[in-house]
Amino acid sequence: MKNSKMIRTIVGVVALSFSFSVAQAQSDAAPERSIGNGSKNWITTEGVQRQDGTLTFSEVQIDGNGWLVIHPFEDGAPNGDKYVASTYVKDGSNLNVSIEVHKGLQTGEMFIVMLHRDVNENQILDFVFVDELNVMDTAVFEGGRMIGHAIPAP
Repeated sequence: MKNSKMIRTIVGVVALSFSFSVAQAQSDAAPERSIGNGSKNWITTEGVQRQDGTLTFSEVQIDGNGWLVIHPFEDGAPNGDKYVASTYVKDGSNLNVSIEVHKGLQTGEMFIVMLHRDVNENQILDFVFVDELNVMDTAVFEGGRMIGHAIPAP
């Protein structure tokens, strides 16, 4: 559940302050944790299209096979313990990626869209906690940056 808590912490700060970065207190040089795009992995969130409960992202880039996943906000805060949509994305650039949100969407409703790696390459989203920190198909990070965004539904 720590992975979920880390995601919740990261995106919770985003939801409250929209600053996209959280300091992780450790030593004198505290590493930064943030969400956003990386140099090898990204989600284009500008111009997201919506048709009923399906969102379409113009480009999703992932270094390795994986998943575009949507986590809901509940009671004003992100909930990283569950997801409401997922779609498989192949290594490299994926254009016009459609993802159906199973709970429905309301305009302006906040959600987290992020990448998860298909660790065992079985093309099945394994969103099962394997320890207190990680689900089997782990969140994609570049350094301290989790590849994801908190955005409102169009």
